[in-house]
Amino acid sequence: MVAAQGQTLENSWLFRLPEGMKTTTAFTHVHQIKGVDNSAGTADISQPLITFTCRTAGSGQEFQVIHVSPSSEGSTLKYLAKVNLSDFLGEWVSVTERMVCSASGSYSVSIRRIRDAKTLVNIQDAPACMWRSGAQGMRPKWGIYRWFGEGRSAASQLRDETLWFADFSVSAH
Repeated sequence: MVAAQGQTLENSWLFRLPEGMKTTTAFTHVHQIKGVDNSAGTADISQPLITFTCRTAGSGQEFQVIHVSPSSEGSTLKYLAKVNLSDFLGEWVSVTERMVCSASGSYSVSIRRIRDAKTLVNIQDAPACMWRSGAQGMRPKWGIYRWFGEGRSAASQLRDETLWFADFSVSAH
């Protein structure tokens, strides 16, 4: 599940977020592309390259696809997509993701709702730095990764959540 520099990483899977999922203005990542450290432990891997983030924004909730630039460029967030989270809640969705793992790489993702085949997110060949200095490779991660606030101050706004995943396919070539 690790792609080397210059390879194309292709992932596909299904997931379902729970109805009534709680979010805060901080992050709740449900998918990430992260770097793999080198044997010296010096790679620029503290921040992910890509996140699927569920977040409270304005008066509602959003599903965001975010690219994070390398630390040498300030770890700047670039929002590739911001869509209404309600389209995802309680629904199975299908994801097809592709990235070219290089400093001058690209990122593509298509997310479709299974019930009615509605395309919820469609990003095609967005140019982006898809590599981290010193990394041994890039790898996908799935699950709930969220921030509870300083001293767990946001914990009361959240609840235990169950995400469903199925039909994973991961390839690097």
